[in-house]
Amino acid sequence: MKKIVFITGTRADYGKMKSLMKEVEQSDLLEAYIYISGMHLIDVLGDTYNEVLKDGYKNIHVAYGLANTRIASYDLGDVICNLTGYVKKIKPDMIVVHGDRIDALAGAAVGALNNILVAHIEGGELSGTIDESLRHSISKLAHVHFVSNAEAKDRLIQMGEMEESIYIIGSPDIDVMLSKNLPSIDTVKERYKINFDQYAILMYHPVTTEYEKLAGNIREVVDAVIDSDKNYVVVYPNNDKGYELILNEYKRFSNNPRFKVFPSIRFEYFLTLLKNTEFIIGNSSAGIRESSVYGIPDIDIGTRQNRRYSLATSKNIQHVNENRANILSAIHKTPEYVVTSSQFGDGCSSEAFMKALYDEKMWKTNIQKNFVDFNM
Repeated sequence: MKKIVFITGTRADYGKMKSLMKEVEQSDLLEAYIYISGMHLIDVLGDTYNEVLKDGYKNIHVAYGLANTRIASYDLGDVICNLTGYVKKIKPDMIVVHGDRIDALAGAAVGALNNILVAHIEGGELSGTIDESLRHSISKLAHVHFVSNAEAKDRLIQMGEMEESIYIIGSPDIDVMLSKNLPSIDTVKERYKINFDQYAILMYHPVTTEYEKLAGNIREVVDAVIDSDKNYVVVYPNNDKGYELILNEYKRFSNNPRFKVFPSIRFEYFLTLLKNTEFIIGNSSAGIRESSVYGIPDIDIGTRQNRRYSLATSKNIQHVNENRANILSAIHKTPEYVVTSSQFGDGCSSEAFMKALYDEKMWKTNIQKNFVDFNM
């Protein structure tokens, strides 16, 4: 049996890879191993490793004791050291990573430096901030690429990747989004004690390259949502540098009945909330990707998602800067932005992923990478 290690460091990448993990888990020819690190292990952000444990995978390793210094370069080195020991013990045939976080970079580096096949989910995309540099670095370390669409594939080819190593499978979380097994909105509201008939979702993350502006920016965002007189479900930011500044501003929601604030929300429950929300606001990728699948208006604030979408094609999105008046204006316009898009797949990603894994050709991918010159 081929051993496949999935690296998950955040609630977001777990949601992206969950459908793929479960398919591998159920396979008679493949064996899934789940390595949990990063943001999952931070108690103030919800100890979300428990959400992975609840899904009952056979082989799970929780990397307890990893550093959380909020110095990304230090934490990256710690994950690399810990993961190296785990990989030496498991001896996997493939390491699967997602996106643009340091846990994914650690997984790609450990795989590449130990002659283990590395598969990267959702490479070839534009992230903005330091995340984009991390994503492209991971792609250059990876041997196999599972991308969302043809545009991402073209970027990887432009980066010198072999076309035959790139598989278009769509965005895997859409498999879950379009599932008939999501909980009902009544079930979700009961579990999380949400008593709003109508609500919006706020998710705002630090922009690491704009740390000096963060305190002022999040103040403008909080001012706007309070002044909007709407109800909000608020989810904590990720653990990038400056997240404490955001949490400090969120204290202003205390004792305000129009705000329900959560460190984290279980993925399927979050999708149900998203499917039934008036709009989503902030700078989360959920506003770029998931909102478009459900046709939910998104207000994208600031630079974090720069160049990750085009307003010409993503017609459910408004873009504004961190300015109270501009944000309030966008909130009033959200009913005009109920538009559905399917740029990132059709809900069959896990099927395409497994087809590739069952193809002997993929396992013969050369771990010695060579740059393919563009148009030569």
